[in-house]
Parts: sequence; C-alpha cells; structure tokens
Amino acid sequence: MTQGIGAERLAALCGDVHGGRGPAYRVLADAVRVLTGDGRLPSGTRLPAERPLAEALGISRVTVARAYRELRDDGWAEARHGAGTWVRLPDRTGGVDGVWAPGPVDHGAIDLAHAAPAAPAGLPDLVARAVARGAAELAGHGYGPDGLPALRAAIADRFTTRGLPTGPEQVVVTGGALQAIGIVLAELAGPGDRVLVEHPTYPSALDVVADAGAVAVPVAVDGAGATPQTALPRAARQTAARAAYLMADFQNPTGRLLDDDARARLVQRLARQGTVALVDETFAELDLRGGATGLLPCAAHAAGPDDVVTVGGLSKIAWGGLRIGWVRAGRERAARLRRRLARAQLALPVLEQLVAVEVLERLDVLRAERVGVLRTGRDLLAAELAATLPDWRFTVPDGGLALWCDLGAHVSTALTAAAPRHGLVLAPGPRFGAGHAFTDRLRVPFTHPGPVLTEAVRRLARTVADVDGPASRATAADPATRAGVVV
Repeated sequence: MTQGIGAERLAALCGDVHGGRGPAYRVLADAVRVLTGDGRLPSGTRLPAERPLAEALGISRVTVARAYRELRDDGWAEARHGAGTWVRLPDRTGGVDGVWAPGPVDHGAIDLAHAAPAAPAGLPDLVARAVARGAAELAGHGYGPDGLPALRAAIADRFTTRGLPTGPEQVVVTGGALQAIGIVLAELAGPGDRVLVEHPTYPSALDVVADAGAVAVPVAVDGAGATPQTALPRAARQTAARAAYLMADFQNPTGRLLDDDARARLVQRLARQGTVALVDETFAELDLRGGATGLLPCAAHAAGPDDVVTVGGLSKIAWGGLRIGWVRAGRERAARLRRRLARAQLALPVLEQLVAVEVLERLDVLRAERVGVLRTGRDLLAAELAATLPDWRFTVPDGGLALWCDLGAHVSTALTAAAPRHGLVLAPGPRFGAGHAFTDRLRVPFTHPGPVLTEAVRRLARTVADVDGPASRATAADPATRAGVVV
C-alpha cells in the first residue's frame, strides 16, 4: 500500500536547502535521494505537490519542479499522470527498500554507512567444530522454538560470569538481536504506546518501534546537563512510556559508557515510573580499554525481575552473518516471549545455534582478537581524521565500533549524497535520530582494515571539498594539530 508524505514533514527531513552547497533544486533532489536510499522515505511514497513543498521550504515552485524532474530523470522518482510524483529505489542500488542493513556496494567503494566487521580469524575452525557436533542432532526432528538447551545454558552462563545470576529458563534464543528487540517491544508496547529512545540511537530500533505501532519519544541524553539517568526517567514520568530502549555499553552511535552507579540509578528510576528498561547489550563485549574491569549488566541493579529486559547477540563480537541473538528476562516474561516467538517460527537454524555454542565457549579468545583489531583501527582512524579534517570534532570512545563526528556545519546529508562520486557509502547523521536532528553529525566506523581506513579518510576529504566548493578546499593539516580529538 502506497502512502504520501506531507510537505511540512518532508521539509523537516530535508532541512535547509539554501546552504550554499549548490543550487537549491539540486540540494533538495540530493536530500530526497538520501532519504529514499536509507529507508526514511520508502519507495512508493507520494511526494507533496510542488506548491505546498515550495512554501514549506521557502523556495519557488519552479525550484521544486526542477528537483522533481531531476529525480525522475535519474531514476529516483516517477510521475503518474494526474496523481503526482512518487519516489522509487533505482534497481541499480541493489538495496532493500526501507531496510537499514548493509547491501551490495559498487566495486571499489568503501562502506562507512554500516559498522560491520569481518569475521575473526578463528571463526572458521569453530564452524567446522559445530558441523562435527551437528551430526548428533540429525537423528532428531530439528525443531525447537526454545532454542538448543546447550545454547541457552551457554548464554545464561555468560550472564552469570558477568555478575548477573541467570538460569536457562530466563533465556529466549532469537534470530539476531534485532528480532529480540522486536519481540520484546511487541510484548511491552502496543499501538499508540510511547517508547522512549535515546537521541541519537540505533536506526533499526526506531524502525522496529514504528513497526510495532508504538510512538518513539526521542530523549536527548548528552549535553546541556542531560544524562541518561536523569533525562530518561524524567521523560518517563512526563509521557507514561511503557518502555525505554537504551544502550549502556558503548552506545550506538555516540560510544558513551555508563558506569555502575549510573546504571543503577537509571533502571531504578525508570522502574518507579512503571517503565521497563529494554537494554541492548549488542556492544557489551566490545570494551577497548586495556585491562579494564567489566561493568555489571543493567539488570543486576534492578529491584524486580521485570524491571529490565536485556537483549544481545553475536553479530558484532563474532560475525554479522551469524544471526543468533537472545533475550534475558524474568522467568514468567521469558516464557511469554518464548510462546510469542514460537507462533512466528517453529525453530531456529540448528547449525547456527551450534556455531553460537562454540563461539560462547571460546568467547574470551575471540574477544581478545576482536578487541585488539578494533583498538588499532580506532586509534588509526582518530589520527587520520585529526590530521586530514581537523575541523571535525569527536570523542574517542572506550569501546564500540565507530566515531560520532561533529562536522561543524550542517552538511551531513550533502556529504552522503556526494560520497558515491568518491567511492564512499555514508549514513547521514539524521538517520540516527528523529526528524531533522544531527544534520551536523556523521558516524564513521573503524571496522575496516588499516589501509582501507586511511584511504576512506582521503575520500572523505575529497567529498568534503566537493561539497564545500573550491573556496573551502582544505589541505592536510600539520599532523601535530589535533584540535579535532577529544580524549
């Protein structure tokens, strides 16, 4: 079913088209391409009529008409006689409409839109061990919506090792962390219910909230005295939110880490407002601090078994193609989630679950390899950006997969639109928020090998020069000038 977007809403998503980055019609067309490419404007959406959009953007109707014509000529829109203009995702993009996920990239292009590391060197051996172990499973029927007992036990043991006693009956195995988020939200919130989300946040979480029919309430939790442990409970009191989706460990995209005191205050204050904390631990094992002691899971600070629901998965610590995730909850809630999941699928792939068992049994070895590579990539990327784009500012995170960069200007969408000309794929800052926020931000992952990161920064510099124009073309700064880094 197709739908339209209002002029005011599209204008808010596109932002200022008078930014001096070329003709306004081209800036508008580029913004619509980016919105369609990253899924915020699904293919088949009817664009507003020219006159109301022109009024909302403060430009002429002729400018809007020219932008629409450029989109049609380039394959990003089509006209339907008497019905208006509709956006479409060109076949050449190879993407999946409306989905925030890595897809095919042009040969030689570098994907900086998604933080998805390659598998660690030790994973093939674990896959081979899982195949050997799987022979014993072939004598059975292969079904089991509860997940393999050995896997549920291994996940429970990992929580217990981290300081949160957990039994297998509290674990629900899912097809990745995103599916885990989806079934929990379906359990906690219904159509029209409010769900708090940190602002910025993980793009797919926003999509899942919308798919559940719930209303995402973005809450700024960094800067101007705001912290998660103060801002989220305050918003919960004001909105009567049913749940709050959050990341305490190396938040995506900011990399922020909450200490134990902040975690305790956060979950306890949310519970007093009747808001369940849905804690995403996807990045919890990606602590890049040398010799650092791990923090307790948020659920360890909860007063009651239903105050916190924890989700996690193996896509970041192991490999994105290993679609195994989990939910950790109180026994009764876990049983309800297990029944909900069983109605949607009869079983998860047995071989993938066996690989997950092998990964969890050798997690410390895999983690040491992963952390070493990521730490090297983080430090290299920070140095390259500081030397090449010294006006960009960022905090070097203690973990995670990316730098959250302040560009110093509202050019994120323009950079994303220009990037393919320079062999890059970028994700605009607004994709990590609601509306037109974060137009001055860009998430840059350090998941690529060192030489690729170095080349990616060179291409970023060329993209910046392309967007800024000849008058602002930057030369590489003195390596000693590191004004862009905040440690």
